[in-house]
Amino acid sequence: MLNRIKMELLNLGLKFMNIDEKIVRMILETKPSNINEIVILPAVKIFMKKILNKLQNKKVYGRIYNGLLNGVKVSVNRSLVGCPNAAMAMECFKRSNVKIVIRVDFCGGIGLDNNSINIGEVLIPKLSYCGDGTSPYYIINHSELQNQLMSIPNPISKVQEINTGNQMVYSSKPDDKLTELLFSEATSILSKRSKAVDFWTTDALFCETDDFINSLKSLEVQGIDMENSILFLLGQLYNLRVASVLSVSDLPGDPKYDMLKSNSIHPDMEKGINDAIKIMISALPKIKALLIE
Repeated sequence: MLNRIKMELLNLGLKFMNIDEKIVRMILETKPSNINEIVILPAVKIFMKKILNKLQNKKVYGRIYNGLLNGVKVSVNRSLVGCPNAAMAMECFKRSNVKIVIRVDFCGGIGLDNNSINIGEVLIPKLSYCGDGTSPYYIINHSELQNQLMSIPNPISKVQEINTGNQMVYSSKPDDKLTELLFSEATSILSKRSKAVDFWTTDALFCETDDFINSLKSLEVQGIDMENSILFLLGQLYNLRVASVLSVSDLPGDPKYDMLKSNSIHPDMEKGINDAIKIMISALPKIKALLIE
């Protein structure tokens, strides 16, 4: 009887909501109007905790934390790891007042013969190849994207036959102006410890074999993550400015600092986390100016 009453009350409340508000409440546990125009979007706990420690005038609305960073009104939301989670967050932002999304988080680094990557460095993505499983569904459902996005044969096909998964891989790009602001700030603060590079986004953290990493090197990819591709893709699709500032936490394929092969933690990893957050916060007043363009 009690469960039936609860269900009837829930259905009564839903009658006064449109579909967009229902989706936002279901995923972010708040109403769309509680989300600010600028959203900071970490995925992992350590970034979320450090950012919230710096957030002033904090107010909590479900999974949304509102407050001030460097005098700029922002919302902070932890998307959790992976493209499906990032896509659900972006679907909510589309249905609210959000105009700018800045991802601040970890990534893996892939060094090339002529350009090394070190743990603790900050990488700003110039593009991300959609090696994930979520982006293709959006590209299928929005056929216009197929003519707007660059695509290449899956590079793993150079070393093994592909019997399943993506035969062709599209790439998505962050917002140009937002990326330029973040990279300019990174260069000013860190000098040579920041780079603007191409990324690969994957769902399969535990499938980063040597053949896979070498196939990415053939594309001169130097960053690997689990969210960029869908964030950039939906930013383009939904007319949201999206960019990322990421600190290198591990080096896939490296015998000492590959997360899946070693227990060693590099002493510069903590510095990289702090640097990425510092860059984002320092750039916020300039980023705010993009809201009026």
